[in-house]
Amino acid sequence: MTRLRVDAEENRDRIIEAARELFAQRGLVVGMREIARRAGVGPATLYRRFPTRQTLIDAAFSAELTACRRIVEEAVADADPWGGLCSAIQRLIGLNARNRGFVDALITGEPSSTVVRHRQELLGMLQSVMRRAQEAGALRRDFVISDLLLILSAGRGLHAGRPDLLPAAAHRFASLAIDGLASR
Repeated sequence: MTRLRVDAEENRDRIIEAARELFAQRGLVVGMREIARRAGVGPATLYRRFPTRQTLIDAAFSAELTACRRIVEEAVADADPWGGLCSAIQRLIGLNARNRGFVDALITGEPSSTVVRHRQELLGMLQSVMRRAQEAGALRRDFVISDLLLILSAGRGLHAGRPDLLPAAAHRFASLAIDGLASR
């Protein structure tokens, strides 16, 4: 890969940072021109660095993907599958609360996107934890992976509230969701 000129690399970094901020605050509805404006570059510069919206989305969410992967890997590694699953749900909802656009990209992204390719792998890993938790009798038998996506989708509604209350609301929402998943 060729090294970018210093000014070109700075522009690229500013574009990614602007996209991260705007996507986190407002989701994926943000337009490319608005991202270019926030970054202090022209649309041509943005499209030279990121020829498609999806390439920008993938670049903007690389840190979130890493965090998401770590959450799931820790859940898989937990000797207590119920504890691992609960921790993953709590932390994923927290990640969702901090970054509205990431869950949008994860749930509704293009099949060819990096985010969606990772999603398939991570969901497979979570499914193994779910199966173990069900076999241990801790997780309700009728819970399926699409239910987890439903919970994450519902968590997007947390953004309608006050931003300063998001962490507490995310924690409460996750606790309520987990309570509903426990086998009775």
